[in-house]
Amino acid sequence: MPRFRILVPALLAMAIALPAHANLSPTKRVDPQYPAEAARNGTEGFVEVEFTVTPDGKVDSVSVVNARPSRVFEAAAVRAVKQWEFAPGGGRGKVRLDFKL
Repeated sequence: MPRFRILVPALLAMAIALPAHANLSPTKRVDPQYPAEAARNGTEGFVEVEFTVTPDGKVDSVSVVNARPSRVFEAAAVRAVKQWEFAPGGGRGKVRLDFKL
């Protein structure tokens, strides 16, 4: 069964990349669904996204900054990150989601 993984170093990089006033602590993470066609074709890849967190901890916007291959995993990554929640405070974050079979 296909699965994805989010690399711990990517999460650490996300925290380091935040402005000093931001303190993003995830309280809820939703895993992206591996696209069925990509799984059938044996396609692996990654998506890097930037996102904004509102003061109440909700993800307000998500932007894809890099993806390989393009147009394969972006929708799944954005859909998942939009459901994440953080401790109140707000800020900006960046994370890389790796899709591996």
